[in-house]
Amino acid sequence: MKKILALMLTFGTVLTATYTQKIAAVKVPAKVKVAFVKLHGSTKVSWEMEKLDYEAGFTLNGKEASEVYSTAGLLLESEVEIKVSELPDAIKLKLKAKKITEAAKLTKASGEVLYEAKVGGKDLLFDANGNVVK
Repeated sequence: MKKILALMLTFGTVLTATYTQKIAAVKVPAKVKVAFVKLHGSTKVSWEMEKLDYEAGFTLNGKEASEVYSTAGLLLESEVEIKVSELPDAIKLKLKAKKITEAAKLTKASGEVLYEAKVGGKDLLFDANGNVVK
């Protein structure tokens, strides 16, 4: 049993590493850095690769935030940490029997707003009406 658990943890770590990987700021394209600076000035930022895009992690008004940019420097989505109590009522109602440990508000470039709730170590994605989004 311990071997299976160890293998699952190792596989999960490897899988996660393939989706996001920390990178040095010098490896981030200039267009991406310029787009970030235009929005946030000299805010301290850490960079990761998310598939083929660049994710900027930073603090915004005392909350953890991130933004995903294309290689061309286009903002694809932003995510800001919110209190669990700030989730829409429809989501809280849907998850009322479960413990939500973290929450975030995601805004896509199209203006679409989604909410993320961490339950049992998994990130679940919802629209404002409480519908699960894949």
